[in-house]
Amino acid sequence: MLEFALSAPLESIELVGAREVSADFPWLSLSILFPLFAAFLVPFIPDEGEGKQVRWYALVIALITFLITVGAYLKGYDPSINGLQLSERADWVPDLGLKWAVGADGLSMPLILLTSFITALAVLAAWPVTFKPKLFFFLILAMDGGQIAVFAVQDMLLFFLAWELELLPVYLLLAIWGGKKRQYAATKFIIYTAGSSLFILLAALAMGFFGGGAPNFEYINIAEKGFGTSFQLLCYAGLLIAFGVKLPIVPLHTWLPDAHGEATAPVHMLLAGILLKMGGYALLRFNAQLLPEAHAQFAPLLIILGVVNIIYAALTSFAQRNLKRKIAYSSISHMGFVLIGIGSFSSLGTSGAMLQMISHGLIGASLFFLVGATYDRTHTLQLEEMGGVGQRMRIMFALWTVCCLASLALPGMSGFVSELMVFTGLVTDEAYTLTFRIVIAGLAAVGVILTPIYLLSMLREIFFGKENAKLVSETKLIDAEPREIYIISCLLVPIIGIGLYPRLMTDSYTASIEALVKRNLASVERLNKPIKNSVIQTTNITETRLIAPFIPASIEPSN
Repeated sequence: MLEFALSAPLESIELVGAREVSADFPWLSLSILFPLFAAFLVPFIPDEGEGKQVRWYALVIALITFLITVGAYLKGYDPSINGLQLSERADWVPDLGLKWAVGADGLSMPLILLTSFITALAVLAAWPVTFKPKLFFFLILAMDGGQIAVFAVQDMLLFFLAWELELLPVYLLLAIWGGKKRQYAATKFIIYTAGSSLFILLAALAMGFFGGGAPNFEYINIAEKGFGTSFQLLCYAGLLIAFGVKLPIVPLHTWLPDAHGEATAPVHMLLAGILLKMGGYALLRFNAQLLPEAHAQFAPLLIILGVVNIIYAALTSFAQRNLKRKIAYSSISHMGFVLIGIGSFSSLGTSGAMLQMISHGLIGASLFFLVGATYDRTHTLQLEEMGGVGQRMRIMFALWTVCCLASLALPGMSGFVSELMVFTGLVTDEAYTLTFRIVIAGLAAVGVILTPIYLLSMLREIFFGKENAKLVSETKLIDAEPREIYIISCLLVPIIGIGLYPRLMTDSYTASIEALVKRNLASVERLNKPIKNSVIQTTNITETRLIAPFIPASIEPSN
C-alpha cells in the first residue's frame, strides 16, 4: 500500500485565494433565523383545532423565506465569482472557537434556493393535515431554517449543530404522522443518522484543533492547514460514512425505504427534495474541497459505490410491490449518478453531479407528492390492488406520466441533462484508465435501461388494465384538485426549463465547480510525484492495472 507524506499546504488553494465578498445585508442569516423564530410563534396563533389559521401562517412564512433566498441570489450573489459571497461573521462562543459564520458559493447557493422552494410547496402539500397542525407546521418551519443553515454555514462545528437540528423534526414528523410502522421507521432513521453524525463531530474537532493553538472551525481556516495524507484519509473515511448515510450509499441506505414507506406527502417532499442533497453537498464541501489528497485516492471508490447504487437500487425498485418503496429505491438509484460525478476529475462530471442533485430534488418531490395524492384516493400502496383508474383520474394520470418521464431522463427534462453530463464527464475524464471508464459507463447504463422499465410498468399497473371492482366500489376516485395541479406545475416549470436550457442553473455554480476540480487535479499531480520516484517505478504498468484498474491514470506508476 502506498503512503504519501504531504504535510505542506497546497500551493494554490482556491478556497482561500478566491475573493471573498461580505454581505451588505444579512440575507443568509435572515433566511435561517426568520423561519426559526416564526416557528416559535406558532403556538400563539389562535386556531379552532383543524389548522385553518396556522397553515396559512406557515405558508406565508415559507413564501417569505423563499423570497429572502431569491433576494440573496439576485442582490448579493455573483455567479462568476468562485469564492465565498454574502459572507457574515460574528463571534458566538469564542472560548470554543465557535463563530456565526455564513456565506454562499456555487456549491451552496443553488441548494439554498432549492430548500426554500421545496419547503414552501411542502407546506402547501400539507394543507389537509388536521391532526396536531400547530406542532406539524412548527416542525416544518424549524426544518426550513435548519436545512438552509446546513448549506449556508461556513463553520464546521456550526455545520454539525445545523445537521443535528433537522434530525429531531424529521423524527417527530415520522413518529407522529407516519403510517402503521411509523415508530420503527422513525427510530431507525434517528439511529442511522444521529449515530453516523458522530463522525462529523469527531472530524470537526480533529481538524479544528489540528496544529495546536486556539481552535478555529471555519472552512477557510481548515483549508489553510497542512493536513498529512494519513490524517486526511482517516477524516475522509469517517465523513464518508456520515454523509453516505444521508445520501444514501448502499449498504447504508436501509433507513430510507422504511422512512418513505411511513411518511406523509409533505415529509416525502422534504426527504427526497432536500434531505438526500445534504449528503451530496457535504461530500463536495468537505471530502472533495477540504480533503483533496484523500479525495484523489477515494474518488475511484465513490464511482464504484455510485454504480452499485444505480444497479442495486434499480433492480430492487423493479421488484417492489409497494408504491412508496418503489419510488424510494428509485431515488437511491438516481443518487448514484451524484456519486459518480463527485468521483470524476472533470468539470463536466462534477457539474453534472450538482445538477443531478437539483434535478432529483425537483423530480423526487413531484413523484412522492403524487404517491401521497394517489394514496389519499385509493387507500392502498400495493400495485396489485390498483388498476384501471386512469379513466376516472385522467388529470392525475397525466401528471404521473409527465413526472415519470422526467425521472427516466426523457430529453427535454432536467434529468436527461444531468445524467448526460455525468456520463460525458466520466468517459472523457483522462484521469482514469480507458478500461475503467468503459466498464463504469457500461454498468451505469444498466440503470438507465432499468429505470423506464420499472416506471412505465408501474404506470401501467396503476392506470391501465381492468378496474379493481372492490377499489372502485369502496373508494371515491376523484381527479386531481387545483391545489395538486398547482404544486406539480410549480415543480415541472424548473424541471422542463432546466431540461431545455441547462444554463439557467449551471451558470450559478460553474465557477465554483471549476475551482474545485482544479484543486483536486492539483492534488492528483502532487500524489503522482512521489510515485515516480518510488521503487514501484519499475513495476510493469499492465500488471498494476490488472490489480487496480480504477486507479486514476495520472497517479499510476510509469515505466
